[in-house]
Amino acid sequence: MRLDIVNAEASLFSGEVAQLVVNGAMGELGIAPGHAQLLTTLRRGLVRATLPDKTEVTFDLAGGILEVQPYLVSILADI
Repeated sequence: MRLDIVNAEASLFSGEVAQLVVNGAMGELGIAPGHAQLLTTLRRGLVRATLPDKTEVTFDLAGGILEVQPYLVSILADI
């Protein structure tokens, strides 16, 4: 699935990921391809993305908004 992480100033990440773990408003969420559509706020914390080659990248966000579509995940990050 495609992951786009942006803030008001720039694109922080854009690419394919196999899995994503974020701190949602009500707890930790795991997102995989085909996940049900979702719109939620994010709490401060790490976003962990597993790339298709099994390496993991992390982003420390101050919060934001997460939108999940079946094969596209967008994060609008707070600065």
